[in-house]
Amino acid sequence: MSLSKVNASAATLSKNRTEDSITALSGMCTTCIDGCIGMCEIGKSAYRGHEVLYPQPFGLISTASEKTYPVDYSHFSIMGTTVGAAGIEPHNDNTNFSAVNLETRLGRDQGVKLKLPMLICGMGSTRVASINWEGLAVGAALTGTIATIGENVGGMDPDAVIKRGKIVKSPELAKRIRLFQEWQMDGYGDIVLQANVEDTGLGVQEYALQELGVRTVELKWGQGAKDIGGEVKISDLDWAMELKKRGYIVLPDPENPLVAKKFNKGNFKEFERHSRINMLELERFVNRVKELREAGARYIFLKTGAYRPADLARAVKYSSLAGIDVLTIDGAGGGTGMSPWRMMNEWGVPPVELHSLAHQACSFLARKGEHIPDIVFSGGFAMEDQVFKGLALGAPYVKCIGMARAPLTAAMVAKTLGRHIDEKYLPVYVERFGNDREQIFVTAAELKQLLGSERFAEVPTAALGVYTYYERLTEGLKQIMCGSRKFAVPYIGREDIAALTRHAEEVSGIPHIMDTDREEMERILNS
Repeated sequence: MSLSKVNASAATLSKNRTEDSITALSGMCTTCIDGCIGMCEIGKSAYRGHEVLYPQPFGLISTASEKTYPVDYSHFSIMGTTVGAAGIEPHNDNTNFSAVNLETRLGRDQGVKLKLPMLICGMGSTRVASINWEGLAVGAALTGTIATIGENVGGMDPDAVIKRGKIVKSPELAKRIRLFQEWQMDGYGDIVLQANVEDTGLGVQEYALQELGVRTVELKWGQGAKDIGGEVKISDLDWAMELKKRGYIVLPDPENPLVAKKFNKGNFKEFERHSRINMLELERFVNRVKELREAGARYIFLKTGAYRPADLARAVKYSSLAGIDVLTIDGAGGGTGMSPWRMMNEWGVPPVELHSLAHQACSFLARKGEHIPDIVFSGGFAMEDQVFKGLALGAPYVKCIGMARAPLTAAMVAKTLGRHIDEKYLPVYVERFGNDREQIFVTAAELKQLLGSERFAEVPTAALGVYTYYERLTEGLKQIMCGSRKFAVPYIGREDIAALTRHAEEVSGIPHIMDTDREEMERILNS
């Protein structure tokens, strides 16, 4: 059975002509007929070329791989029990799921305090991130967790002021940071600013640390969606030329008169802005961490992607040597913005394999007594059971689960509902719950009481969606933890899940369900 779907996908707005008869190896129609207008990826590529590399419509969607991996988090089952209560006094009067404590911390010296063990990974300069940032930032702040500003936001700001090659002003970056800061409650959560090669060259993190009140920054080696730098599309010739001046790679070259002529004639409608890949060296990496500490960074994160296992070892070891606070490890297949579609499906180490290797690497350093940063797993997490399994698989090193597409979806849906509420036109599916925000969003009354009527009225509807989505995850995760008798996050362990297949056992080191508790079973039966 093929694990991949090739040559036709909703992501590339393509499909096979003979949808019920497809050649597995190539994904082509079994009978490719002369006269077809080219609905498949091959056919569409015949007239749109490189444009078909990317999911479409660009800027309005988030995208993730549709490949079926040999093992995923569904191949593990959560183990409940009837005895014990870790993290709470074991008594029938207080051992219910509402007593579960989801708070956690990330980083040195007690670190960033979070109300729940989840955070939003980097949302950068892509259009889909920009137009939904308000909901993500405010929702994360109200929830008491982290929102991460992704790469290229400062460098892509049309109103940025750059002097002597360094950013000295970025209204867009300042706005994104301020949105979180204005809604942050009781010191929970944080705004994290990510940087890639171009951001580092422009001094974006130093500017934010010294001028915008940022205290936490993230270095970026990559992510699970692709193994190249970030991309966006540009539909304005002057803006494309300006981005090239700022140091970005812009294709085709907007400064080429022939290219400019073709663009103005409408031969093509978009330029591509690409980021450079990072050339990793230990000494340079350690020095960069020192520079950021000296610039005022209290916490320094690193995000790495689904690169080969040796690069994972580098990420863990270099983070240890440099004193990194938090390392995020992002499995293959995920993504939010514009990534090459076939690359997203076919490169990298999938989440369970990558996370299992990460646990092995951390355990190796732990046995040597070396520093291990707090670990965040990401890569397709969306629901509370997956969060629990990720925390269990990576225990005791994993303190938090990173998500991107799921909270983005919550923001987009709520934003759309807000528009329908204002227009007084709601789909029947939603209208059955009511016709205003307080009736439709189940957390509205709680949040209104917390904030007061005037402040609640200012909450963006998209943020209300993120807050409500997190409320569902919070209660669901508490229920699962209660069933496993783990009443606080640090008590979640690898013993709390069991592998459902021998392959999952082999990959993860988690015992197969038929071998779980075998010795204890014999002890009980022999007692």
